[in-house]
Amino acid sequence: MALALGALSLCALACAQPREGVQVGQPSVFANMIAPARLERDAALQYQQTLAQAEQNRALGHADHPQVLRLRAIAQRIIPFAQAWNPRAERWNWEVNLIGAQQINAYCMPGGKIVFFTGLLNGLRLNDDEVAMVMGHEIAHALREHARERMAKSAATNGLARIGGALASVWLGVDPHLTDAVARSGAHLATLEFSREDESEADLVGMELAARAGFDPRAGVSLWKKMSAANKGAPPQWLSTHPSGKTRIADIEANLPKVMPLYLRAKR
Repeated sequence: MALALGALSLCALACAQPREGVQVGQPSVFANMIAPARLERDAALQYQQTLAQAEQNRALGHADHPQVLRLRAIAQRIIPFAQAWNPRAERWNWEVNLIGAQQINAYCMPGGKIVFFTGLLNGLRLNDDEVAMVMGHEIAHALREHARERMAKSAATNGLARIGGALASVWLGVDPHLTDAVARSGAHLATLEFSREDESEADLVGMELAARAGFDPRAGVSLWKKMSAANKGAPPQWLSTHPSGKTRIADIEANLPKVMPLYLRAKR
């Protein structure tokens, strides 16, 4: 009995300890309105179509391209830490590819399908730590179910499902009518626009993922300075769905004390 009570006390003490790393709260309940398996299948199909089109245009990076090797090596270090944020990530068939285009962009679709564009790597001359910050950010969108949340909210707003049934299903599980409606809507998962809150959350989660993988989270500051310089014509924050570069840098700097110990431990 004494051993049992001692074990319970240790458990209670461990459970009372605050989580190490960033704090972003619970995922949105709206994500529950769309079946993850269906969305991930659609993402895989769209991803293969994107790669096929890039290959047809001779824009797909081959497997032994230096930048492809670089991206995949960085991903191999980050991905093992993804499961802590989303248990399904362990079963995802992760892929990383490079497309030759001037776009300063990258994305990770549901199910772990990652694309980088050469315009981002070459145009901003990103070092490995900065690439890891971008990759962590994009992976965070997938882990935190931002695409499911955006599509569910859009479907409800546009009347693609019965509002009453959809809201009820938040607590009961997936609404198949809403899932089918979203599938019929033809939204492309690589071009979804996320909210400011989603972007800020992805910044922090991505920074933690990169730090745990041994990449310097301070690179987030230099990354967003480069991004801000490349987007001088961007609208002010209140006209944009994205936080301003200054806001993102301030948030990153405020959270560095939470992730620097993770980075320093990984570097030992």
